Amino acid sequence: MDYSPKKMQTTLSDFDFHFKKNFGQNFIVDENLIDSIIRKAEIDTETLVIEVGPGVGSLTAKLAKCAKQVVCYEIDNDLRPILENNIPNENVYIKFADFLRCDVFSDISMYTYKKLYVVANLPYYITTPIIMKLIEDKIPVDKIVVMVQKEVGNRFKATPNSKDYGSLSIFLQYYFEVRKLMDVSRNVFMPKPNVDSIVVEFSKTDRKYDVKDECLFFTLVKDSFTQKRKTLRNNLKMYDLDRIEKVLQKYGLTLSVRAEQLSISQFVELANSLCL
Repeated sequence: MDYSPKKMQTTLSDFDFHFKKNFGQNFIVDENLIDSIIRKAEIDTETLVIEVGPGVGSLTAKLAKCAKQVVCYEIDNDLRPILENNIPNENVYIKFADFLRCDVFSDISMYTYKKLYVVANLPYYITTPIIMKLIEDKIPVDKIVVMVQKEVGNRFKATPNSKDYGSLSIFLQYYFEVRKLMDVSRNVFMPKPNVDSIVVEFSKTDRKYDVKDECLFFTLVKDSFTQKRKTLRNNLKMYDLDRIEKVLQKYGLTLSVRAEQLSISQFVELANSLCL
């Protein structure tokens, strides 16, 4: 497969394909970048890979050479003839449907594999819903390696006391170890987006938090960040502030602290204190 911008444009013209802004379509035209993603993802012949939004198959073609099986979800049916032309591999199954509406468990149940990875260049507009679906549907992924908008990726991996740290950071890091693999220039896409990207890795973690009530924990975290510049005293008025304050005092903190200053472990303690 030729990854040059010129060849990409020729292919799209041959199939009379037009980009659709509502699908957030930005196709990769840099083979070196794709090779780097494949290498860093550490895919092997025992790996089943899920790809969301294969586009014209730039990443798919390389995934197929390394993985046992690749299951793709593409919402734009107009890409069908291009993908059928570019991806003849027998170990690739492409489902033309909205990933957010699919029963992924059912789709992958026919395959045998030792590791389940998600590797994709995610459409910016639905990056978070896609990752949330993987978690909420309890898809047993071992690793997620995705290219996302830089601003969003920074929130995924943010740590306490940083401007990007929020409830989403805590939610994702509760389940995964999150780290940046590489920066990606906007110039490696067609069409060129208005923002730069990063490749982020989510690895299944052995770390377990002793949370007594997960629903309460996540609700508390979300409420704590309702108005990010306000203190816990202001954001958590509906909670038992006396119990919350007792936990904070262990760390030399008061109810005047902001949510962005607390770690996941500290939020766990706050939530557990409310279960007594």
